Amino acid sequence: MERPSLEINLPDTHEEGKLYVVDSLNNLNKLNVCPEGSQDVLDEEENTGGTGENTSGSNIRNQCLFFVTFILTLIVSLALVSFVIFLIIQTRNKMDQISSRLISEKKNIEELKKINNMILKHLNQSEIKE
Repeated sequence: MERPSLEINLPDTHEEGKLYVVDSLNNLNKLNVCPEGSQDVLDEEENTGGTGENTSGSNIRNQCLFFVTFILTLIVSLALVSFVIFLIIQTRNKMDQISSRLISEKKNIEELKKINNMILKHLNQSEIKE
């Protein structure tokens, strides 16, 4: 893209000339700063008389903002759901560990009861003999 010369002679007496030159400089600056697709926005602004009533540009900006917000919301939601699933799996693993410990402790208690009963029988028999 060729850059036009920035040398501009400003007329000293006409206010409209000054406004036209400032408007032209703004358009030139927008062309140099804005991406390739911005020429359509500038053409529409010229069609509205340069009053800044560019509804399609603001609609596009609002749609982009909505899209970015929507994507960020989806990402945050996905992260939260993943975290909840992780917590559910961890809780289930812990519950399985606790239940297996309880089952083994129950077996130990059953064995201790049997041993205790055997000892009591043996003591009762020894008391009877004496």
